[in-house]
Amino acid sequence: MYLLNEHRTPTVPLVPPYIESLEPYKAGKPIAELQRELGITRVVKLASNENPLGASPLGLAAMRAAMDELQLYPNGGLDLRDMLARQYNLRVENVIAGSGSEGIMSNIIRAFLCDDDEVLTSEGTFIGFYVLARSRGTRLITVPLREYRFDLPAIADRITAHTKIIYLVNPNNPTGTIFTRREFDDFMGRVPAHVLIILDEAYFEYARDNPSYPDSMHYRYDNVITLRTFSKVYGLAGIRIGYGFAHDALIRNLLKVKLPFEPSTLAAAAGIGALADAEFLHRSLAVNAAGKKSLGAALTAIGFSVVPTEANFFCIPLQDEGTVNRIFNGLLQHGVIVRPLKAFGLPHCLRITIGTAEQNAVLMKALESLNAAGTFP
Repeated sequence: MYLLNEHRTPTVPLVPPYIESLEPYKAGKPIAELQRELGITRVVKLASNENPLGASPLGLAAMRAAMDELQLYPNGGLDLRDMLARQYNLRVENVIAGSGSEGIMSNIIRAFLCDDDEVLTSEGTFIGFYVLARSRGTRLITVPLREYRFDLPAIADRITAHTKIIYLVNPNNPTGTIFTRREFDDFMGRVPAHVLIILDEAYFEYARDNPSYPDSMHYRYDNVITLRTFSKVYGLAGIRIGYGFAHDALIRNLLKVKLPFEPSTLAAAAGIGALADAEFLHRSLAVNAAGKKSLGAALTAIGFSVVPTEANFFCIPLQDEGTVNRIFNGLLQHGVIVRPLKAFGLPHCLRITIGTAEQNAVLMKALESLNAAGTFP
């Protein structure tokens, strides 16, 4: 046990105030915790946008095959970077791999931010980025959502000579909305060369067939870093593997600050296997498309207002935070976990992952029971 000596107060605080004031990222409620609390065996977790079909079989097979080489240090994801470069017609110098997209975000913060720089993004988006930006002591400026969507003109209006990074999420987590090709084109026309755009496309597989979706690989701006992940549609959230695309000068500087053996051997192997798993990708997208249609209709029929989504989850605005908490806690009693969005700056909203047909039916049965009991208006 470590004890603080009360008689030796340091003249300079050990922890910088911008770290002391941080709230750590809090993940959704774990299944095992709910099972212990309520003494139940069946739990449906629809809180963290995980793939309800599990993990890519080819990804798992590749990971198992790599276990015979665990006595060797990883090669920094070079094999995965090479495969991604060939798939997207890039050079390996344009690709980086890391411990999830958050790992790469952390390296971006370390590599490019200076003391007087500012970071600009939206309210109501991925809170992991807020934590990373504030951990640097950087001034973080946020612009309100407009109809649960990124307000790109308002963000452009806030760019100053101190703006270094703008963080965009498309589709947005936790609302599921997108900004369009035209909106992105207009926005980039207003972004100065000194500003770095992080374009987080963690859910791009779900949105890429929408003709208005601006897939960043069709743009290739020198000041844009695209981030993607294997956590969602490929079901590899537990292994932490993500990747990014950017101009080789940006990637070269990111490689200077990343951990030298990141990602792990198993994570990189799983990513390589998953990229080849076209059947699992197709099945995951089909299950999500069917669930989005049926679950969206069922939620609307029971009286909810549902934000249109291009991802694998729904954002549901409710009357107030009290209603959110009643529904959240009521669903827990039925063994269903969803996500209140107070931490995201949307205290009146719930986020519900789209599950399998069976999981969605369990959710709706629980909601109908709560509705009959008068839990929500």
